[in-house]
Amino acid sequence: MAEPTRVVVIGAGPGGYAAAFHAADRGMRVRLIDEAPRPGGVCLHRGCMPSKALLHVAGVMAEARAAGAWGVEFGPPRVDPERLRAWKDQVVERLTGGLAGLVRQREIDYVQGRASLIDAHTVRVETAGGAAETIPFDAGILATGSRPARPGSLAAESPRVLDSTAALDLERAPPTLLVVGGGYIGLELGVVYAALGSEVTVVEMTSGLLPGVDRDLVAVLARRLRRDFKAIHLDTQVSELAPVDGGVEAVLDGPAADPPRQRFDAVLVAVGRAPNSDVTGLDRTAVTLDAGGFVEVDAQRRTAEPSLFAVGDVAGEPMLAHKAMHEARVAVEAIAGDAAAAFEPAAIPAVVFTDPEVAWCGLTEAQAARDGRAVSVSRFPWAASGRALTRGRTDGLTKLVVDPGAEQVVGVGIVGAGAGELIAEGVLAVEMGASAADVRLAIHPHPTLSETVAEAAEAVVGQGMHVHRPKRK
Repeated sequence: MAEPTRVVVIGAGPGGYAAAFHAADRGMRVRLIDEAPRPGGVCLHRGCMPSKALLHVAGVMAEARAAGAWGVEFGPPRVDPERLRAWKDQVVERLTGGLAGLVRQREIDYVQGRASLIDAHTVRVETAGGAAETIPFDAGILATGSRPARPGSLAAESPRVLDSTAALDLERAPPTLLVVGGGYIGLELGVVYAALGSEVTVVEMTSGLLPGVDRDLVAVLARRLRRDFKAIHLDTQVSELAPVDGGVEAVLDGPAADPPRQRFDAVLVAVGRAPNSDVTGLDRTAVTLDAGGFVEVDAQRRTAEPSLFAVGDVAGEPMLAHKAMHEARVAVEAIAGDAAAAFEPAAIPAVVFTDPEVAWCGLTEAQAARDGRAVSVSRFPWAASGRALTRGRTDGLTKLVVDPGAEQVVGVGIVGAGAGELIAEGVLAVEMGASAADVRLAIHPHPTLSETVAEAAEAVVGQGMHVHRPKRK
C-alpha cells in the first residue's frame, strides 16, 4: 500500500482544525500545529465563543428589564464580574477540551509550538520548552488567522486602551467606554459593556454603523443602539489617544464631537483585523500576498506554491469562521485529488450578534445598485408578526432581494431578535436558486418568526397576508 499523504496544518482555528479533521477522515497522516495548548484558535479562545457567551448575558439582562412592561418586575441586576468571567472561561474550556478529544480520536498529531517554513515541503516547529522538530510534508495548509488591527495613531501604551482580546478578559466594566469603530466587533462588545453598566460612546469614521451592511437593516439596529449607548458619532475619527491619570483622553474629529477633547475611563479599539500572513519562511516559497497582506489562492485554495494551500482569515475576506471551515473542506478535497473541488458559494451568511441581531446573505440592494443590476425588493416588518408581538420584539425586518425576471431569490437580509438563527433558510434559498414562490409555498410553522421569510416572499407578488399592498398585475 502507498504511504498516506502527509498533511501539515499550521493554525488550529476553525479553518485549521476543520482541515485536519477532514484530512484525517480521508485517511491522511495529519500534523496540526498551533501555539496554544488546545485547538480552537481565536474564535474559541478569544473571539466568537466567549463574546457570544457574554452577549447572551447581556440579552438576559435586557429581557429582564423589558419584562416590566408585561407586568413582571425583577430587581436591579447585580453583576459579579469574577463569576461572569469564570462562566465565560468554562464555556471556552469545554469547547476547546471537546476539540482536543476529537484530535485524539482521529489520531491527529497535535504539536504545540511556533511553525516556520524551511521550504515548500518542510516545516520547523519550536516548542515552548525550547525543543525543535523538523516535519516533512506532502501538502501544507496555512490557517494562521488574523489579529486585531491597531493603527499608529491609536497605539497608546496603556492598560486602559483595549483591543477585542483584552476587552473579553472582562476585568471590570469601566464607568465610561469609548469604542473606536462602528463595525460588528465594536458594536457587539459595546452592547456587552453597556449591559454591564458602562456609558458607551461609539465613534465611526464613515456615515453609518456597520459599513457595507444593508441600510434598511442597520437603521433598525441603530434606533436601539441610540437608546442603549450614551452617544454615537458618525463621520468622526479619533486622531489621538493619550493616557492621563485614571483614564484616557481622546481627540475626536467630527461634526458632532463637542467638545473635541474628551476623557474616558477606557477605550476599545475595534477598527478591523489584519491577516497573520507574516509566517516565517513564507518568502522561501512561491506564495504571494495581495495588497492587503492576504495570501493569494485559487478556487481550490491553492497558493502559487503547488504544495501549499491557505484557508480562513489569512486567505481573504470575509473573515468568518464558517467560511474558513468550508474552505478547509475544499482544500482537503483538492489535496485528495478531486479536480472538481472549488470554493464557489452563492451565499456566505454573516451575522452581527448585537441586540437586535443583523444577518444577511447573497446580494444586497446596495450591491445590486452598484452593479447596475435590476432587482425587486420585498420587505416584511416584524410589527406585523404575531410571534414578534408576543415576545415584545417588533423591532425587526425581513427583506428579500429577488431577480425580477425569474423571481429567483438572490439575497436575504434580516434584523431582529434571533435573526442569526433565521438566516440559514435564506442561505439555502440563494444557494439552491429557489424562487420566491418556492419560499412562500413551503409551509412555515405558526406562530414563528420564520413566517416573516414566507410573508416577505408572498409580498413579492403582492399577496402578503398580514401586510396589505396592492396586488401586482
